[in-house]
Amino acid sequence: MSATPSPAPRVLSGIQPSGVLHLGNYFGAIAQHIALQDRYPGEAYYFIADYHALTTLRNAEALRQNVFDAAVTYLALGLDPAKSLLFRQSDIPEVHELAWLLACVTGVGLMERSTSYKDKIAQGIKPNAGLFNYPLLMAADILIYDGTLVPVGKDQLQHVEFAQDMSTYLNEAYAAGGPPLLVRPEALLGIAPIVPGFDGRKMSKSYSNLLPLFESGKKLRKLVGQIVTDSTPLGQPLDPGTCNVYALLKLFSDEAELAQIAGWYRAGARDGQPFGYGHAKMLLADKIDAHFAPARARREHLLQHPEEVEAVLRSSAERARPIARATIDRCRRAVGLT
Repeated sequence: MSATPSPAPRVLSGIQPSGVLHLGNYFGAIAQHIALQDRYPGEAYYFIADYHALTTLRNAEALRQNVFDAAVTYLALGLDPAKSLLFRQSDIPEVHELAWLLACVTGVGLMERSTSYKDKIAQGIKPNAGLFNYPLLMAADILIYDGTLVPVGKDQLQHVEFAQDMSTYLNEAYAAGGPPLLVRPEALLGIAPIVPGFDGRKMSKSYSNLLPLFESGKKLRKLVGQIVTDSTPLGQPLDPGTCNVYALLKLFSDEAELAQIAGWYRAGARDGQPFGYGHAKMLLADKIDAHFAPARARREHLLQHPEEVEAVLRSSAERARPIARATIDRCRRAVGLT
C-alpha cells in the first residue's frame, strides 16, 4: 500500500528560469523563500521550472544557462541546502503523470478562466497547448510533493486556487469516503512591496526597467542614474512620497535611517549642504552595493565551481523524488492503473 499524504506543513514554490533576476524578484519572492527555510526547516521545496519555460523559450543553451543562473542566485542569496531543497522540475518526471491524471478530471471551463494564459496572449505570446495547460502542470508541481503552503503574490493566487480545485476533483472521483489522495494546499500570501523600475512602473523584464541583483560599482551607479525624477533644482525641497529613488531607498533602510533621509528631502539639504536627486541616487547605489556584497562574493565562488551547484540540484531531486513517487503510486492504484 502506498504511503498516505504527509500532514506536516510543507512549503512549495517554483522559480522561473527567465534570465537576469532583479530587485523586484528579490523583494517579491526570493527573500520570502529564503526566510521560510528557517520557519520550516527541511520542509521548504523550491524547484526551477524548466518545463514551464518551454512554453515560450526555444533556445536549449539559453534554458540551461537560465536554470544554472537561477540556482546560483538562490544559493548566493542564502538558500541553505541543509534546510531546503532546490531542484530542477525536469528531474522529477512523475509530475507529468500527475498532470495527466488531473487533466482527466478537470473541466475545460476552469482552464479557460486562467488569467495567466489570457495575460500572456494579450502580451503577444503565440498560444500553444503547453501554455494553455500551464495550470495543470503547476497544480501537479504543488500536489505531487504534498505541498501544504504555497508562497505567492496576489497575481498568482489563482494558480493555488486551481490546485485546490483539482485536488478536490481527483479526491472526489477516486477517494470519496476514504483518505485523500492529494493534500489540499493553501496560499501563503506575502506582503511584497511594490518595487518600482526606472520609470516608476513595476520593475519588470517586460518594461526593461530593472536593476539586476548583482551589479556593482560604476555600472550600478549608471543604472541607478537612469531612475526618472522631476526637474526640481538642487537645494530645493523635495517630496519623498512621489520620488522613485526614495521608494527604492525604503527597501534598504530601517525606520530611523528613512526618517533622516526624508528630512534631507524635505529640507533640500544635508548637513548644511544642498541635497538633490543626484545625492539620493548615489546613496541608493551605495546601499544596494553594500546589501548584496556578501551574496556577490558567494556568487563568484559558485560561478567558478559549477559542480557544487549541480551537486545541490541532484541531491535535492534525490530527496524530493521518493515523495513524488509515493504520490503517483497512490494515485495509480486509486484510478486502476496498478
